[in-house]
Amino acid sequence: MIFIDSADFKITEPTVVSIGKFDGRHRGHQKLLKEMLQLKRVKGYKLALFTFSTVPGTLIYKTAQTVITTNQERRNNMEKIGVDYLVEYPFTSEVSHMSPELFVKTILAGKMNAKAIVVGTDCGFGYKRAGNAALLAELAADCGYELVVITKEKEDSRDISSTYIREELAKGNIEKVNELLGQPYAIHGTVVHGNHIGGAILGFPTANIIPPPEKLLPPFGVYVSRVTVDGRTYRGITNIGRKPTVEGENPVGVETFIFSLDQDLYGKTIEVQLLNFERPEKKFDSLEELKKQIDRDKKYGEAYCDEEQL
Repeated sequence: MIFIDSADFKITEPTVVSIGKFDGRHRGHQKLLKEMLQLKRVKGYKLALFTFSTVPGTLIYKTAQTVITTNQERRNNMEKIGVDYLVEYPFTSEVSHMSPELFVKTILAGKMNAKAIVVGTDCGFGYKRAGNAALLAELAADCGYELVVITKEKEDSRDISSTYIREELAKGNIEKVNELLGQPYAIHGTVVHGNHIGGAILGFPTANIIPPPEKLLPPFGVYVSRVTVDGRTYRGITNIGRKPTVEGENPVGVETFIFSLDQDLYGKTIEVQLLNFERPEKKFDSLEELKKQIDRDKKYGEAYCDEEQL
């Protein structure tokens, strides 16, 4: 069950809870979730996650914040792993000034009925993020929950974090990003009508999705990809960018040629996973030159997938 942008809820079943943005569901998050799933199996608690419907920085800094994982992508991911309750709490001025003690007592122990709380060593919550693991330990007996504190997952002697992943994504190091995530970086979306250049002129139909403005994208260019459609996975190549060869103002889009799939995908929700960066986006002198390059891109994608046995 998902509570979206609402403070008006009450979970009656005992839960194991964790708090955070869960941006990217990276290997550090997976370590937390593994411990929570163990408590769910052993003690029968429902698995519940607390996050905010809006990134707190949007209110604090008065500017929209980008995310590795959009709210809808987070919901899709959490459903896959068996999260029972996902709370996307409204982040308001009042909530931002809530004391850590009140947050624990009224929301975690109260509304979420936490009987176990699992957090990382660097967790922060409440006004000015003054709450931490030590405070959770101090309140555990009175609030009736057990506390589990998980050490940070590391890579190259550095804590795995959304910040680290953002840095590598900005560089276009998609394979490093996937290593830190413990899964491929993905873009979820509904297939929309494009300019029909792919099928009508270039000879290979493509699936177009328009990511929301808050989605943090890698550098524009062509990537080897893997695409999930109706529960089945296919190889593909994906262009991220504005299609500079095509005339007119084009929005930032994610356009994928899916190997071995020729069907109408309009209106379907697909997941595009990026596996390898091939080349930057560029403007070609003609559509014929673009077609020749896409043929080379397809061969590159097939060769990469064959080599990686994907």
